Amino acid sequence: MPKLWNETIEEHRRAVRETVLETTAVLVTERGLRSVTMSKIAEESGIGRATLYKYFPDVESIMTAWHEEQIADHIRELAALRDGPGGAGERLRAVLEAYAFIQQRRHGHGPELGALLHQGEHVTGAEQHLHRFLRELLAEGAQSGDIRDDVSPDELATYCLHALAAAGALPSKAAVRRLVTVTVTGLSPAAG
Repeated sequence: MPKLWNETIEEHRRAVRETVLETTAVLVTERGLRSVTMSKIAEESGIGRATLYKYFPDVESIMTAWHEEQIADHIRELAALRDGPGGAGERLRAVLEAYAFIQQRRHGHGPELGALLHQGEHVTGAEQHLHRFLRELLAEGAQSGDIRDDVSPDELATYCLHALAAAGALPSKAAVRRLVTVTVTGLSPAAG
């Protein structure tokens, strides 16, 4: 097949996949996980059921694929903040605040969907990646004097991630920002 034909087919497949993922996410948000059927997803996506089954075997696999993309987007967002301008302390605060807001949005999934989405290797891998890059940023901050150096960067990364997981239960952006401030204060050299 000509290269242009292959590229066109791949673009079409990507477009169908993205449509299915977004349509399913909207339907599940509106109706709940157990109320959404493959037939409804196919209908709302504008494709046949047989075509949908070529992409995904069930609703749960669609939502898992959607969640994997969400996680990848979050990691890219956090990495851009980590690699952005400013000192280590400034970049760390930006990363922690963005992470806290991600945690706050995450808890809007509801218990059934949350149980499905927040399990599996894709979540574990993302958490390990985030811990590793946060640890590196904390080590950089300790070297520059922005971050306390009496506690290992590995322990501080664990502290940050667990402390900011509490953002999921907070009702407002202001409350999330206060939590970030408390967390960052615990990282300052003066706290040691």
